[in-house]
Amino acid sequence: MWHVDIPFARSERSSVGIEWELQLVDADSGDLRQAATTVLERIAPTDGSQHPHVHPELLVNTVEVVSGVCRTVAGAGADLQRAIEELRPVTDALRIELASAGTHPFASPAFQKVTNKERYATLIDRTRWWGRQMLLYGVHVHVGIEDRAKVLPIMQALLTRFGHLQSLAASSPFWGGEDTGYASNRAMMFQQLPTAGVPYQFDRWSELERYVDDMTRTGVIDTFSEIRWDIRPSPALGTVEVRVCDAATNLQELLALSALTHCLVEHYSSMLDAGEELPTAPRWFVMENKWRSARYGMDAILILDEAGEEELVTDTVAKMLVELEPVADRLGCTAELALVQDILDHGASYQRQLRVAERGDLDAVVASLVAEMRAGHPL
Repeated sequence: MWHVDIPFARSERSSVGIEWELQLVDADSGDLRQAATTVLERIAPTDGSQHPHVHPELLVNTVEVVSGVCRTVAGAGADLQRAIEELRPVTDALRIELASAGTHPFASPAFQKVTNKERYATLIDRTRWWGRQMLLYGVHVHVGIEDRAKVLPIMQALLTRFGHLQSLAASSPFWGGEDTGYASNRAMMFQQLPTAGVPYQFDRWSELERYVDDMTRTGVIDTFSEIRWDIRPSPALGTVEVRVCDAATNLQELLALSALTHCLVEHYSSMLDAGEELPTAPRWFVMENKWRSARYGMDAILILDEAGEEELVTDTVAKMLVELEPVADRLGCTAELALVQDILDHGASYQRQLRVAERGDLDAVVASLVAEMRAGHPL
């Protein structure tokens, strides 16, 4: 008999927090540096505690900058910017550049070292070759949900639009020095982990508890955090966590994607308040949208609803921006949501990277990622 109880923490409605995974890039070679341990030691508070906004990740070529719990996307972005400004003197002294994207254009997974933590060692031991391929970087946006009963319906509704987020964020066309032909190769790689990828669509919280109990009893997971879905509840924080996006290459696009995510969650929450039915899509359409978005990015034609209606991702997003304007006004992110239009007008990161590679080589692509991180906007 299953017996797992998953309490959902109280959190303020539509509070927001952002996590952004950054690459440590050698300033001379452009390759990744296995230097996170040194960087984290040098930035740590004098009492030896962990820096509140800079954390380790799976690989020691990575640091993660995290915001506090904020009321606005701009506030979360300011936290991240301050963390990066604190990192710069440390990384500059080590001749390390900060960069981000869903993948590094040419680094080899075989040469990357894993952070010395038991949960990471367990992951690699279990997943073996696929686990060692996780040379991937993402953005995670947490949005506070005030009532547990809203969590699963909002997750299902988000699955009708998560392909659009994945297309806008796509920044991983290269893998191990090759042009993969995908806008987001990260999306294809990350789902190879046994509890990653598209979430199950549960209608009742008890079904989620049953799933977690089954996964725990059979040794698939030890803790809830090992469920690595593209969208998942975060019960300890009282949030829905949207994890589908490749890491943004600059702060401007990070804010745009975070604002769109923030607005979608609040939009669906308001629909529930009004007694309206939220959109859903069958799992087979959701899975197809994930693939189409990863493959074609901004040129993807995605399935919109249960009826199988289809539309070019850019056309749908343009309509979403109009629909979400009142929500953005309520959330104080009108300016950040408007930045999504720049992605529609000028293209996503994967398109910029491919253009740079056509004119130069993958060293030039790395240089462009480093430059965008320093500039804080697309170049």
